[in-house]
Amino acid sequence: GWKLENGKWKNARRKNAILHSPSSPGWAASENAAGKKIRRNLWRCVEHISRVSEKSKKKLHLGLEPEPLCLLENSTETISFFEKLRVENQNDPRLAEFLGVNYDCCHFAVEFEEPQITLAAFQNAGIKISKIHLSSALKTKPISAARRKLKEFADEIYLHQVVARDENGRLKFFRDLPDLLAGNSKSKTQNPKLSEWRIPFHVPLHAKTIAPFENTNDHLLGVLDWLAQNPKLCSQLEMETYTWEVLPPELKSRDVADQLAAEYDWTLARLKERGLSI
Repeated sequence: GWKLENGKWKNARRKNAILHSPSSPGWAASENAAGKKIRRNLWRCVEHISRVSEKSKKKLHLGLEPEPLCLLENSTETISFFEKLRVENQNDPRLAEFLGVNYDCCHFAVEFEEPQITLAAFQNAGIKISKIHLSSALKTKPISAARRKLKEFADEIYLHQVVARDENGRLKFFRDLPDLLAGNSKSKTQNPKLSEWRIPFHVPLHAKTIAPFENTNDHLLGVLDWLAQNPKLCSQLEMETYTWEVLPPELKSRDVADQLAAEYDWTLARLKERGLSI
């Protein structure tokens, strides 16, 4: 299990696993003392970035990255968080200028968000997109073959939260793959009929899918489609595949250098198809 150590939730099975909120999903919406203190401290960061930007004559800003089962895990919670900051700081224009969102394609796909809707919501809320992480998650149907194969992805280095969606579109959350495989959930629904599992494993963008798995490249490509229509949305793109050393054998048939080159080739080709250049 999970236990609280020095204000952070840690998984006793591994050294590096940390959850930032003991009661996500939905914790960000609460109006408790901890939430207000977080926003107060974050505003101090905004003020500091503003001073440094003015002194250095460089455009600097901080991007917050929502992630499944963390303090901010989806667009609704993130927009609510920014709205509270805006009210608490009397619509100070420095909020929009110096604080934004790192849009991780893998994380938002795992939350079953639609990129065009989510990005438009951030834009309408006046939230800057600080950076786009080009990343892809695993997705699969809850079948016995998938359950067996997922054991190969349960490494001892990274945390792999799981979001499952049932046939009615309701979501069920698992803190890590072993919890999914053991049937331990943090649930928004009691419906056991789950239609799809998504896991933020950050699989290689260029790799072919291997049954029973698929990836969420469709979400990433939807983000690039939006970017092609709104080129001023964000100028910072980052390929965020980092699981090379813990991939199952079928996904690491080549050395890391070759796979990195393949990531660049794949990404540059997708950008070129949409008239985007770097």
